Amino acid sequence: MSPPAPRALIAEDEPLLATALQHELAQAWPKLQVVATVGDGLSAVREALALQPEVLFFDIRMPGQSGLEAAAELVDAWPDGNPFPALVFLTAYDQYAVQAFEAQAVDYLLKPLQTGRLQKTVARVQQLLAARSSAAPLPETTLAQLRSLLGAGLSPATGAALPGSPLRFIQAGHGSRIEMVPVDEVLVFEAADKYVRVLTAAREHLIRTPLRELLAQLDTQQFWQIHRGTLVRASAIASAVRSESGKLTLQLHGRSEAFPVSRLYAAQFKAM
Repeated sequence: MSPPAPRALIAEDEPLLATALQHELAQAWPKLQVVATVGDGLSAVREALALQPEVLFFDIRMPGQSGLEAAAELVDAWPDGNPFPALVFLTAYDQYAVQAFEAQAVDYLLKPLQTGRLQKTVARVQQLLAARSSAAPLPETTLAQLRSLLGAGLSPATGAALPGSPLRFIQAGHGSRIEMVPVDEVLVFEAADKYVRVLTAAREHLIRTPLRELLAQLDTQQFWQIHRGTLVRASAIASAVRSESGKLTLQLHGRSEAFPVSRLYAAQFKAM
């Protein structure tokens, strides 16, 4: 009995490009079934979880949530025991940014689409699907690749590297007053809707600077990313506790609440 035909989800906010990709895939991989096409990152996550296809084609730049952010969310939400889909990112980035993808096993397609490159990607994905076990957990290599891409400092708007300079103070607005919060006092940066929560041992501040911009200006040896929306000061970590369900949380010196660790970043917390 032949295995079922592989299924794919396309997330691309430009309808013409989505249609072109679907047409090219029909030529390069006739057995592949495109089960859904969506135009934003939030819909991509929702449909991927509902349909659980074998292949995901995610545009990097989409409304609401980038393709990288959508993939990171799926890593946490994907059901245990089900193989994670093969990931292919669509990007219009220049050669500088593409170099970040070339080093990864996660594949990419450069827009506008090129038939030769698509055929190479199809062959690579087919090989990946043929080699993996149906019960295999999400490979650490995939997690490492996503962490690398998310931390590469690429701006979703331009594809260029964000300028990096050491950040010493957070300028937090409180009504008509701006408070200068030393970064040395900050324990946690946590994304919350349109704001980022800046937590010290004694205070909480709200700022509008996106977390990805802060990350480009912080020392990643001092601040560890534990979730796509959370950075914690490494020296403030008191303990990492794994629940019976396998979920990992951190307790910090100076804060009473627990902070969940994404599956994407859990490998940082292993006993020596």
